[in-house]
Amino acid sequence: MRILIMGGTRFIGVYLTKILLEQGHDVVLFNRGNKPAPVENIKQIHGDRTDAAQLKEKLSSEEFDAIFDNNGRELSDTQPLAEIFKDRVQHFIYMSSAGVYLKSDQLPHREGDAVDPKSRHKGKHHTETYLQSQGIPFTGIRPTYIYGPQNYNDLEAWFFDRIVRDRPIPIPGNGMHITQLGHVQDLAHAMSQVLGNKQAVGEIYNVSGDRYVTFDGLARACATAAGKSPDALQIVHYDPKQFDFGKRKAFPMRAQHFFADVHKAMSELKWQPEYDLVSGLNDSFQNDYLTSNRHDAEVDFSLDDQILAAI
Repeated sequence: MRILIMGGTRFIGVYLTKILLEQGHDVVLFNRGNKPAPVENIKQIHGDRTDAAQLKEKLSSEEFDAIFDNNGRELSDTQPLAEIFKDRVQHFIYMSSAGVYLKSDQLPHREGDAVDPKSRHKGKHHTETYLQSQGIPFTGIRPTYIYGPQNYNDLEAWFFDRIVRDRPIPIPGNGMHITQLGHVQDLAHAMSQVLGNKQAVGEIYNVSGDRYVTFDGLARACATAAGKSPDALQIVHYDPKQFDFGKRKAFPMRAQHFFADVHKAMSELKWQPEYDLVSGLNDSFQNDYLTSNRHDAEVDFSLDDQILAAI
């Protein structure tokens, strides 16, 4: 198949590009050209996706069997692309987020659960609804927290920063909030399994790891992955409501239970996560955190110090 990936040079798209090429597909990337391509000699079309006129100029004459929209956040990001290829593409795979779900007393989140109209990811749900209403053969992917080498969000690296420097780990609440992480390689494999699967058209899939973990448990898993004793960690719990951090984040995850059921993806896409949490974190530590020399970099721990001083 000839496949267009929106993005393709940062995180998810890097993994997805390599998998699709290994499967024998013809892959084209659309991005601004600010970062190197994940593989040599791959075709790239450079442009600004937020400019509808640019999209039409650069893509209208192109033909694709499938499109992966990995970086659309708002409906306005995706609608021009969908309008161009509405009746010309076999499959439109959209990267949504499990962050669209409404907080609930009943967990894990399942694909049919209510969504939060005030979620900061509401634009993704608006896009899912639009694609479905237009009769576009789309599939929505809803990951929870994504981690792995090349992660540009401070998630696992936030923990590694403190662990390698033998600093306390400040965790909001009592450390027993339950969350879920999915390795980016597993996510990309699930996305590739959507192609050619007629059952996936019109469906939404939660995609993440198949186990859940507490905040404290995540800190200990990060310590194990970094070659440290999890029992030696100094975990400090605090009440985030007693602090005013402004727009800065003192912790990289939402202080709530947040995890989703991935059995639908496992069953219908014939997909199975390859990484357990510790092996995935070790992959990130060895092949990203250390290789980027982040363990030697200066880190701003001022919010940590503010918390620790108050406690």
